[in-house]
Amino acid sequence: MASRTHSCVFGVSTSLSGKTWQWRGGNMDLGGGVAGLEDDIVTQLLLSRGVEREELELHRSPTLSAFLPDPSCFRDMDVAAERIAQAILSREAVTIYGDYDVDGATSAALLVKLFRLLGHDARYYIPDRLLEGYGPGGEALVRIGQGGSSLVVTVDCGAMAHEALTMARDAGVDVIVVDHHKCPPDLPPAIALVNPNRLDESDLAASHGHLAAVGVAFILAIAVVRTLRNCGYFAERAEPDIRGLLDLVALGTVADVAALRGLNRAFVSQGLKVMARRNNIGMSALIDASRLKRAPVCSDLGFALGPRINAGGRVGESTLGVRLLTTEDADEAREIAAQLSALNEERRAIEAEVQEAAEQQLAAQHNRSVHILAGEAWHPGVIGIVAGRIKEKTGKPSIVIALDKTTGQGKGSGRSIAGVDLGAAIIAAREQGLPVAGGGHAMAAGLTVAADGVEALADWLEERLAATVAGAIAGQTLALDLAVAPKGLTPDLVSSLERAGPYGMGWPGPRVAVGPVQLVKADTVGNDHLRLIAAGPDGGSIKAIAFRAASTDWGQAILHNGRGRKLWLAGRAKIDDWGARPAAELHLEDAAWAD
Repeated sequence: MASRTHSCVFGVSTSLSGKTWQWRGGNMDLGGGVAGLEDDIVTQLLLSRGVEREELELHRSPTLSAFLPDPSCFRDMDVAAERIAQAILSREAVTIYGDYDVDGATSAALLVKLFRLLGHDARYYIPDRLLEGYGPGGEALVRIGQGGSSLVVTVDCGAMAHEALTMARDAGVDVIVVDHHKCPPDLPPAIALVNPNRLDESDLAASHGHLAAVGVAFILAIAVVRTLRNCGYFAERAEPDIRGLLDLVALGTVADVAALRGLNRAFVSQGLKVMARRNNIGMSALIDASRLKRAPVCSDLGFALGPRINAGGRVGESTLGVRLLTTEDADEAREIAAQLSALNEERRAIEAEVQEAAEQQLAAQHNRSVHILAGEAWHPGVIGIVAGRIKEKTGKPSIVIALDKTTGQGKGSGRSIAGVDLGAAIIAAREQGLPVAGGGHAMAAGLTVAADGVEALADWLEERLAATVAGAIAGQTLALDLAVAPKGLTPDLVSSLERAGPYGMGWPGPRVAVGPVQLVKADTVGNDHLRLIAAGPDGGSIKAIAFRAASTDWGQAILHNGRGRKLWLAGRAKIDDWGARPAAELHLEDAAWAD
């Protein structure tokens, strides 16, 4: 039972999932409704997400003009822009070398479309995830040069590709790197390396380290257009409006789980407006294939559009995403979008098999602070998704490794929890010679490790991270934005809350507390989803669903011990539009006993 303390919301110091409930900002207890309080809600949501009072208006409707920095603040940006402008002016053959995920596909598509807008063509190259792996390969760069491209622009990769870029340089191929991943102190030999996460960046540029690669690519596009303008390139031709590329920026930013603060919020907010106009034939086909009957919202980018683009790189053909997003043929677009949807269904089936196998190993690791799960015949294209599922299920950092019996190596992907920098730990482990390669972000990392070195890596990470993980778990809180009685959970409330969006990583969606309620019904539906119906003393009732939570400890507690008991519920208020009239429901994230 939850203990009661004055500083906790509803006195919940230990919820059913082990968290302390606290207010993110001020206490917004709205009782039964929100009449006349819409502006106050938006203001409070902005303030509680770190916005200063004098900047409230900037953040209510984020625009590029308010948040875009001068591209020249980034190291090597001017060098990169001038080299690309030179290629356009001299009609030089150029290849865009992208990664196989959504960020890589949208970054590559953005630059390909930029070249077209500027009256030039650029080829693209996307490596095969299984055959070539992550990052630019030296042999591939040399082949691209032999094929006629004397300039290669890598996007969403290349920051640590010393050997590959050295091979390209020796073969006479100029390489520009456009990336956002962590950089080592010694940079690879590119003619320009544009990355806000360079260790030698200025404070202003480094403050944009949360950008996805597609965001960095868009800023490069601005710099290229400016350089060509200064060269008089547009004296006899129209200057393109590259804001039409923001739909690509929005998709890549959200799908890459980049923090939606500052410039990224502006990118996504404005990009959604561009997406709604459906000027990109491939994007329009993707929306149709996702069965969306309305203009996409932020969550659709991460849960409907992004996974389809990703499916090509994970279990299909790696170039499908770029082909779709750059095609100008509506029939081809529909065909590729349908193919990606089919591959996404295949990916789901493969993912379920790998997850089931990985979860079978969890019992033997219940005392581990970092779960490392490895198996042969696991598809490398889904290990990142499975690692995320395991992390959500256990509340601990998790790494899933697909072992290749032929090579004797494993490809791993990890996902972390707040307060535990998994990327830094993997880089440190690599310096110790434990994985063959590896790196990443605080919340996500990738690695290559010898099959017989998995156990040593697991022991090393356990020793390094055990105390950090324990501290992060002990300090876990659930941040709440407002509380309502059941009758207060209405479509009008949801509409008011959405006005402070778009929401995502780094700009969390509002979390609503509802209660106290008495549980009327609880059951399991779909793929391990927990469904509740509860009623409150105000005469209102609510429907709630907790995705993939039925088999968790707190989900089981509700299913087996909740009948007839009173609960506090916490989650995201969403619109349920399945019925004749839209209704509000709660996407449940936690609960606590109220009796």
